[in-house]
Amino acid sequence: MLEAADNPGILASALHADGSQNGILNVPGQVCGGQVTGDPFLRMDGQAVFKFAVRVLSEVAAEVCQEAGVETSTVDWLIPHQANIRILDATAKKLGVDRSKVIVTVDRHGNTSAASVPLALDEAVRDGRIRRGQKVLLEGVGGGFTWGATLLEF
Repeated sequence: MLEAADNPGILASALHADGSQNGILNVPGQVCGGQVTGDPFLRMDGQAVFKFAVRVLSEVAAEVCQEAGVETSTVDWLIPHQANIRILDATAKKLGVDRSKVIVTVDRHGNTSAASVPLALDEAVRDGRIRRGQKVLLEGVGGGFTWGATLLEF
């Protein structure tokens, strides 16, 4: 995904975590000595996750764009975590990014968790949508809660 280059490709990056939000998305069980202890099933408050994800993904996207001196509306491509189409659409709308600039794979791959952003990036590069010199905003969110974004020039 990364290689040495004369020009910097990563324009700005930010990572955040807020453990106080662990109650809205978590797996309370654990693996110890090869055995599952506790509740091994994912627990999620869907409405709370939706609201939290849209808020933090919008904020972190604005944060990295501001750091790089780039308006969010001028980003060539937005590649958000592919959790569900409602979160993708709401985040793009909140950022003022046209839906045609959002790379979507969740409709074909489902939510592939941490792999969703690199899978979507790979697909868009391979099919020719993302080209050299374009600004691409990558962003993800995870349980517990963690989130982050990277603005890069491809």
